[in-house]
Amino acid sequence: MFFVQMSGFPGSGKSTLARQIFKRTGAVIIDHDIVKSALLHSIEEGVIDLNLAGKISYNIDWSLIEFHLSQGQDVIFDSPCLYQEMIDKGTSLSKKYNVKYKYVECYLNDIHETNSRLKNRERMISQIIEIKSEIAFKSTIENSKKPWGYKYMTVDTGQPLESYIQDVMNYIYE
Repeated sequence: MFFVQMSGFPGSGKSTLARQIFKRTGAVIIDHDIVKSALLHSIEEGVIDLNLAGKISYNIDWSLIEFHLSQGQDVIFDSPCLYQEMIDKGTSLSKKYNVKYKYVECYLNDIHETNSRLKNRERMISQIIEIKSEIAFKSTIENSKKPWGYKYMTVDTGQPLESYIQDVMNYIYE
């Protein structure tokens, strides 16, 4: 059994890779954008602060992750991993349910390609439309959190998926 924690800037290919892992494993995908978008659709505009919506959404995400792990299911968490707390929760639940913890970072250090992906996808209400600050983009990429004491994998998602999917699968099952 495994828990895969995805990481990467919005538009870097996390959801695409998560779906490919699902196709090969049948693992449950917990997609933060789906949870947060559902929450935002359920409330009237302006009634909830977006930071609070994010916090509530993450609490729902982690509850779903724990439920599925407790049922013996493999889980993929599709969300940017920008806070140490997320890694701590992921590693803690992996230990609690005695599953392999795997961390896969989707790395795309190209603001123009990222913006193209963001603009051309079917966007959910919780997702950004475009990157407006190259400084913020670079800072987010450079400061992404990684698990301390765990092997992790970074994939260059500027390359074709077929060029790295087998390496990702080998990493998950090692």
